[in-house]
This record gives sequence, structure tokens and C-alpha cells, in this order.
Amino acid sequence: MCQHHQPVIKYSISQSDLSHTEISNSNRVNCHILLVSFTAQGHINPALQFAQRILQMGAKVTFSTSLSAIRRMSEAASTIPGLTLAPFSDGHDDGWTGAHDVQDFILSLRTCGSEAVTNLIMAQEKEGQKFTHIVYSTLITWAGEVANQLQIPSTLLWNQPATVLYVYYQYFNKNVDFTGENSEVIELPGLPLLLKSCDLPSFMQSSSPHFEILDRAGTKQKILVNTFDALEFEALRAINKYDLMGIGPLIPSAFLDGKDPLDTSFGGDLIQKTVDYMDWLNSKDKLSVIYVAFGSFSSLSKQQMEEIAKGLIESQKPFLWVTREANTLSFIKEVEKQGMIVPWCSQLEWNSSIESLVSGVPVVAFPQWADQPMNAKLLQDFWKTGLRLAAADVGIVMADEVARCLEIVMGGGMWKERRRHEKASSKMEESS
Repeated sequence: MCQHHQPVIKYSISQSDLSHTEISNSNRVNCHILLVSFTAQGHINPALQFAQRILQMGAKVTFSTSLSAIRRMSEAASTIPGLTLAPFSDGHDDGWTGAHDVQDFILSLRTCGSEAVTNLIMAQEKEGQKFTHIVYSTLITWAGEVANQLQIPSTLLWNQPATVLYVYYQYFNKNVDFTGENSEVIELPGLPLLLKSCDLPSFMQSSSPHFEILDRAGTKQKILVNTFDALEFEALRAINKYDLMGIGPLIPSAFLDGKDPLDTSFGGDLIQKTVDYMDWLNSKDKLSVIYVAFGSFSSLSKQQMEEIAKGLIESQKPFLWVTREANTLSFIKEVEKQGMIVPWCSQLEWNSSIESLVSGVPVVAFPQWADQPMNAKLLQDFWKTGLRLAAADVGIVMADEVARCLEIVMGGGMWKERRRHEKASSKMEESS
């Protein structure tokens, strides 16, 4: 949320861990990967970064997601050279707005998507261009089922923290009691982390198709995780049943190792940028701007929007606020005097957190759903590079709380000694 030089987490991937995965063999020219992604921005962006790395290794990659997402990616002219796009219908070809029931959408996605991907695989095989491996992102477990049915090797690409995967694993295997009240402390075996129920990710259901598919495939399955050893060493080794491999951070080279300064695009923006904010940003002092974004699916109440706006104004710092609900603010002109409001700017949930970590930028977290509560917990209590906003008794985060947290991360305070840390340097190398 805040752009300010801070402690960084150093990482190193020697000899490119990607080269040791099952999807990369000695004859990469004949390796053709089908990469199937969920339709949300936070899934598409890291998946496309993964695709780009595989392409650079000499393999072929076909990227498949919903028709509506592919259309919007094309409109934004955000495609990757050499990448083949293969859209499928999810039953909502004009796009899912959130007005429909989530479970109905997931069911429609599963039914339509599995049929379309099966047809795509069989068509490719008839043309003599069969897929040698299928990689599927979080929430696309049916692609793993299709791979099993057609006897094609497959791998799960987990685009949330390894710690979140471990929490799900413990929950579904009933190894840990997660049913306590908010005041109770939840201990995770093998991890130096104490949780409360408010820290847990959503979607805690009685069964997990992710683990069911992995177990059905037999042997010790590999899971590719958008993280790295220095960040989640224990979590990557906490599940003995699976082989978790950190391949992150899946962010563009310009923001990571600087090897390609022109690589600044995540490659899959679903919403076209309509406002040029770079001139405005460049007019501000370095490391002085607060970046405010809550994701493309979250919708805040009018009262909450107003409290955040008041807190931003009270901070007396310039800010770039990404929201399509600015018209709900009763004092929009006052807000725009201090900051800039735009309808879209690249943002990608967990990847935003991991990008902040390796760039030395602290975060003021306001988690809404999915893995966000766990991300906030890790940032504040484990990596100590962020603060989590505390809601008042009425369930609303008040303006003074927003201003308080911003003052801590922007004004020095707890971060003063940490500013001496250098930026993380990437040592990603391609294997021969």
C-alpha cells in the first residue's frame, strides 16, 4: 500500500529450479506445455510470468483461460511473444461480474472448461502436436482430472503462499483444530507461527479437490509455488507427502533482477488502463507516494470508503488510489487535491505482497477474503514488513487507524533501522 524503501527478503534460485521440474527435460524443443489458469487477474498474471520463463527455456506453451479473459487481454494488447492462446467457454462469455452465485460460476467453469480443454488436447494430438505436460493453477483442479484421464503428466501451480497451502492441508486432514473462537491460539506443527481464526484463509471446506487430485495421481507429486526458500523455507518443507518447489517471485524482470529493464508488463491486464498516471507519479518525490488497492473483486461499503479517504487525507501524503467506486465519496474534490484516483493499475493479490517484499516496500494490509488474511498475518508478524489495519467495534476501519499505520510506515518509526538493507538481488540462472 505504501511506496517506501524498506527491508527486503533475499532469494536465490540456483541453476534455475525450473530446469529441475518434470516439465523440462533435455529435449525442450519437443516439450509442449498446456497452462490452464483461473480467470481472475491474480491467477492470470503469475501464470503468464511462469509461461514466459518456460518459453525462454525453449519449450512451447499454450495458455488457456476463459474466453472473456482472453478477449480482454487482447483488447489491452497485453500478450507475450511466442505464447499460444487457447480460450475456453466458462459459461459466462461476457464475463463474470460477481452478480451471479460464486458456486454456480465455479460449477459452470468446471463443466464447460473440462469439456473444452479435453477437446483441445485431443485436437492437438490429432494434428501431431500433442501436449507433453499440463500445468494448472489454483482453483482449476478439473484440469488435473482431465490430465489423469488422458494419462498426461500434470503439475499444480500454487499462486498463494506455501503457508496457506500448509494451512489447507492441515485443515483437510484434520491434523489441527481450527474450530476455536477468535481468541484461541492455533498452532501449526513445524511452523513458528501462531494463528487466530481471523488469520485463516477463506474457502475452508470439508474436502479439497486439490489434494484429492494430487493423491489420485500417485507417487510424490510436485507442486510449483509462487514463493522462494528465503521467504518460506519451513512451509516449503512442511508437507512430506508432496514435493513443494518455490519458483517465485513470478514478477517481471524489471522489478526483480533488472536483467531485462524493458520487461515491465505482467502480460495479462484484464482491464484497459484509461488514465496515464506515470507523469503524475514522476512529479512526486521518490518513495513518497502511497499506493492504495484492494483487488478487482473486493467492494467496500460507502462508510468504509469514506474512512479510508479521510485517513489518506490526514496522512498528508500523496497517494494513487485504484478504485472504480470513487463516485461514492462525498468529498471527492478534496481527495483529488491530495491524490490521484484511477480505475485500474496492475495489481495481483499475493504477487503484490511478494513484489513488495523483494522491493523493500512496506505494506499496510486490509485483508478481505481468500488468502489475504494469511498474507497480512505473515507480513506483520512473521516477516515484519507490514501492519494490519484493526477494525473498530462496528466492524469498520476508522480514519485514525488508517492514518496511524501510514504514519508508522511512511514516517520512519519501526522501520528506521531496516532501511539499511540493500535491495534483493536475483541470481536466477538458466541451466544448460
